[in-house]
Amino acid sequence: MIAQRKDDHVRLAVEQQQDHSGRNQFDDVSFVHHALAGIDRSDVSLATAFAGISWQVPLYINAMTGGSVKTGIINRDLAIAARETGVPIASGSMSAYFKDPSCADTFQVLRTENPDGFVMANVNATASVDQARRAVGLLEADALQIHVNTAQETVMPEGDRSFSSWVPQIEKIAANVDVPVIVKEVGNGLSRQTVLLLRDLGVRVADLGGRGGTDFARIENGRRDPADYAFMHGWGQSTAACLLDAQDVGIPVLASGGVRHPLDVARALALGASGVGASGGFLRTLLDGGVPALVSQISTWLDQLAALMTMLGARTPADLARCDLLVHRDLRSFCTDRGVDTRLLAQRSGSAGTFHEMTGAHDD
Repeated sequence: MIAQRKDDHVRLAVEQQQDHSGRNQFDDVSFVHHALAGIDRSDVSLATAFAGISWQVPLYINAMTGGSVKTGIINRDLAIAARETGVPIASGSMSAYFKDPSCADTFQVLRTENPDGFVMANVNATASVDQARRAVGLLEADALQIHVNTAQETVMPEGDRSFSSWVPQIEKIAANVDVPVIVKEVGNGLSRQTVLLLRDLGVRVADLGGRGGTDFARIENGRRDPADYAFMHGWGQSTAACLLDAQDVGIPVLASGGVRHPLDVARALALGASGVGASGGFLRTLLDGGVPALVSQISTWLDQLAALMTMLGARTPADLARCDLLVHRDLRSFCTDRGVDTRLLAQRSGSAGTFHEMTGAHDD
């Protein structure tokens, strides 16, 4: 039953990708174009560091799958692509492994095919400390993701209906595992209040996991008979909204959900993310064209991200957070209601002299 559910998730997620080529709230964010901001490509580094974690690049393959023969093959291919491109990678939820240890290899392949890469294990908020440690041990993981997904569980026919234990359990896991803990949403977003709570629980990093990518409430509704939870489709906040809501929360944030291309990666970094995750689009590329197609896509994204940074005058991903941004349409209304001053984002490069210093320009 678990293996079938995992296969259903992949099938329904890929079907959703047909709908994700259009606009989302990342399109409500634009860079102010400064025509003399550009720097030399040779001066650009894609390396990012946060919460004691160092990555070669600010892009990662976010949690997808595992737990069945088919999903084990997908994880193998994702791991190969991660190895070939140097991007970090996360496993899907390892709950299936706890219930059926015989499927361990469908997750462990992420490490065996990618022995030197940055690998994140993934558990749910009901996992015990022992289970969290087992997940980390199985993958020799460099970090642990704990996913939170109340909307998905609510729509899932066999889902959880008891959520009160999640907060104390997250705190317990964060205090008792030996790797950084990242708490992530699965596509409905983390509000500012939630990120501040996670910080107080000892969580090192928050993956905002906003609306705009794979909609797991919609996936679970597709598994229901009848499919009577359609009103839950699109629940939550977009990733761009979550990034704006999470300004200065005191812990690093990662951005995932609705990332369609390198410009979205640059926008997310400029809005304060330390790294940016993609999953659904990468999965579709893998299933359509195999490992070579995914390696090519990721490599192209990284090259194009570096090109954008060169034009914008950002030597590092963190420097993008000093670029001037404009916020438009519904996202601007969200900021007004949540008390986010978008004028500050539009004036971050400061005066002409400060801008001159930021880009590293100098007079001969």
